[in-house]
Amino acid sequence: MASKGGGTGGRANKPGASSSRKGAQKGSGGQRRQGLEGRGPTPKAEERTGHPAARKAKSAAKRGAAANAANTRSAAGTRATSRPVRRTPGKGEAEQVAGRNSVVEALRAQVPAKALYVAQYIDSDDRVRESMKLAMEQGVPLLEAPRHELDRMTNGTLHQGMMLVMPPYEYAHPDDLLEQVFAAGDTPLFAALDGVTDPRNLGAVMRSVAAFGGQGVIVPERRAAGMTAGAWKAAAGAGARLPVARAGNLTRALEAYKKQGVMIAGLAADGTVPLHNLEIATEPLCLVVGSEGKGMSRLVSELCDVTVSIPIASTTESLNAGVAAGIALYEVSRRRAESRG
Repeated sequence: MASKGGGTGGRANKPGASSSRKGAQKGSGGQRRQGLEGRGPTPKAEERTGHPAARKAKSAAKRGAAANAANTRSAAGTRATSRPVRRTPGKGEAEQVAGRNSVVEALRAQVPAKALYVAQYIDSDDRVRESMKLAMEQGVPLLEAPRHELDRMTNGTLHQGMMLVMPPYEYAHPDDLLEQVFAAGDTPLFAALDGVTDPRNLGAVMRSVAAFGGQGVIVPERRAAGMTAGAWKAAAGAGARLPVARAGNLTRALEAYKKQGVMIAGLAADGTVPLHNLEIATEPLCLVVGSEGKGMSRLVSELCDVTVSIPIASTTESLNAGVAAGIALYEVSRRRAESRG
């Protein structure tokens, strides 16, 4: 007759007690069968992490969320509609344009000006007469000054008896540019300049952005071209209707754009995607243009969703920043027109 309690076997049957027996446990065969079962059908491209289709779907979702947020702010009467775009005055003193040719060209381009200084007893010619006529038509005050005073004001620059004074440019805020585009229901298209120091390139890029349906240009605060008289002249009128935003940190500004669903495409000689294969052209896009010599900075390049190359002849080392931006913006505009048609 078995002893009371059934020995160790009885203890093993108690609830919560663990077995000291080795070998396969109850139910292990089922576990092995489950391990041999298939994993099911292959996930869709949109559901696979790292796939281009998944990134595109994620971008669309972010864009939709950003648009909904902008609509909510607009309905609530927040800054999207009730407050003007933030403007940041350019640092430093007012800019001076000296010399008869420079002054008349600036006035022809309708560069904003505070005053036109003309030397006393100036020997008038066609440039002087046209400058004074344009200044009066544009409401620019005409001031007469002794020649030695102009020498002092221009720090000895060859002024030929004429000097135009421009006020500091008021830059927009990058966040406000994007917010206004979303609030208007448009697809964002911006150009950002990274390390471009020639104001004429800035003006040329502005002209191309305006011509191909873009909404603004973004420049860094340091080591970059600003809205000088040279930029105004190269922009050929685009400066009066296209905002330029200044970012204290270009990398952070682009990161903020990415969080709002904007794709970042950087132009690079060794870009991974040829311009004619730029499929994200129809998406919200910020095109980054680097300097002609060094290209984009490392941090900005690493931030790009894609780097884009423009095929050129092997005998040409690189394209001017303004020319490269114009070619890329044209291709973006062409693809967007095709998608709408």
